Amino acid sequence: MNDPRSRRNPADGGALWLLALRRYFVFAIPAHFAWEVTQLPLYTIWYEGPPGKVAFAAIHCTGGDVMITAASLLGALLVFGNRRWPDERYIAVAAPAVLAGVAYTIFSEWHNTEVRNNWAYSSLMPTLPGLGTGLSPLLQWFVIPIAAFWWARPRRAGQFKPVEEAS
Repeated sequence: MNDPRSRRNPADGGALWLLALRRYFVFAIPAHFAWEVTQLPLYTIWYEGPPGKVAFAAIHCTGGDVMITAASLLGALLVFGNRRWPDERYIAVAAPAVLAGVAYTIFSEWHNTEVRNNWAYSSLMPTLPGLGTGLSPLLQWFVIPIAAFWWARPRRAGQFKPVEEAS
């Protein structure tokens, strides 16, 4: 319990994992919301739904994105991370987290457009041949997690030190 390593500050790696997680989610959540709003014209709800239903869809889908983000990152950390993450095994965690999000998206888009008919693509949505998955949601799960991992990754421990006030 009195292990000096347990009292490290963020600058020397003691709580770097927490800071990396915070930075990851601070980037990913608004980015997913922005993507959801931007891609709405690629779904039929944009043309068929009243404004309240369209707004609810953007918020609801962003909530789902947050859950997918959290589950894929947590799963990757549990399976591939270690206690020195993010200093070590950063790509070993990031790659499966991104792939988990992509895999779930392919399944979810198919399940919700083909099986449950919860939503439909408009004629503007490009789809992948064979899969029928919309290109926009697929790109979302490559672009946003990769950018969030880039944003969250500590470059140098010194970057997290508080800025000293000018004298």
